[in-house]
Amino acid sequence: MLGAQGPRNYLLMIQNSAEVRASGGIPGALAVLTLDQGKLSLGAQSSAGDVGVMRPTVSVDAEQQQIYSGRLGKYMQDVNLTPDFPTSASTAQAMWERKTGQRVDGVISVDPVALGYLLDATGPVKVKSPELLAIAGGGLPTELNGKNVVPTLLSDVYQNIQQPRLQDAYFAGVAQEIFKELSSGKADARGLVEGITRGTSEGRVLLWSGLASEQVIMTKYPLSGSIAGPSVSPAQFGVYFNDGTGAKMDYYVKRTVQLVEECTGDEYGQIKVRVTSTNTAPADAATSLPEYVTGGGIFGIAPGTVQTNVIAYGPVQAYIETVLVDGEKTDFAANRHSNRPVGSVTVTLAPGESSTVELTFGKIVQHAEPNLVVTPTVQPVKDVVLTTQPAECVPGR
Repeated sequence: MLGAQGPRNYLLMIQNSAEVRASGGIPGALAVLTLDQGKLSLGAQSSAGDVGVMRPTVSVDAEQQQIYSGRLGKYMQDVNLTPDFPTSASTAQAMWERKTGQRVDGVISVDPVALGYLLDATGPVKVKSPELLAIAGGGLPTELNGKNVVPTLLSDVYQNIQQPRLQDAYFAGVAQEIFKELSSGKADARGLVEGITRGTSEGRVLLWSGLASEQVIMTKYPLSGSIAGPSVSPAQFGVYFNDGTGAKMDYYVKRTVQLVEECTGDEYGQIKVRVTSTNTAPADAATSLPEYVTGGGIFGIAPGTVQTNVIAYGPVQAYIETVLVDGEKTDFAANRHSNRPVGSVTVTLAPGESSTVELTFGKIVQHAEPNLVVTPTVQPVKDVVLTTQPAECVPGR
């Protein structure tokens, strides 16, 4: 995959966590990475907006279209509404080929937090391009490092650059500067491996190969981002988030996710998935934040308010029994994806508001220790995923 037998081209998607998607964030910035005999170079750069609308739509299996709508195959911005990265990547590959005529060999996804891990290894990267400096207008740092790259790309850029087209150009330019530093070979090798490993373990780095012989190996590892197959543990739960605001407000949302084991008194297991979300945006977000960040109410969501579709997956063969929002029983959408139960509910939060969703999964036949996978967001994963709360069962009751 590093180009040992000839050059390989990969579509690089930089997921923007300020507008959350199931696998991380909207894939706003795109580029082609070429690997030839292990040497890396960055080629054509673009954006999801440039790819445009797919007519006819790219074919996606009916099961996932039922859950995530036909937008999966219609817009590059929405290919990762599904948490299944092989689906997102193969769809993105088809869209890129239809738009550009170039068929890439695979797809690589990273987010700004993972870029920060890489910058810890390369050291600070200076923004030297006169074009980038002109776009930034003096309001953004001229040197990016592991500490400032996330707030710069996910928040400050919107305060300083008003036009979406120029925002895309800035993202693309920053990516070029970072990958130029990576390809120079000057980075600390050990630090680089540690950064990529950390990003991968948190789901911030994902990889898909368009060659079946390679992809069958990839599916054995979490790096593949698969929701089914050998990389998925028997009692895996997944909690994923999709923005419903149509804006960049997820930079301000803080979340925690916890598994709570329940006593059933029979041979089946029962697990409650507890998701708490808080909108930490300032009270005057409607006026103090740029309209591009709040959405300006264009999709019917009041400026400053965040709407999120919370999606939870249980283990194979289990069922979703109930869903509570702030202690009140609520209706929810129930589906199945690769024989895993999927429940989704929409949460809407004004600045300062919090909400807790609890989805109870029953008839769990797996006796393995439950584990949890979540959408990687701006927050450190360790702050999002709380320790599983064990059941306190009283014998005979």
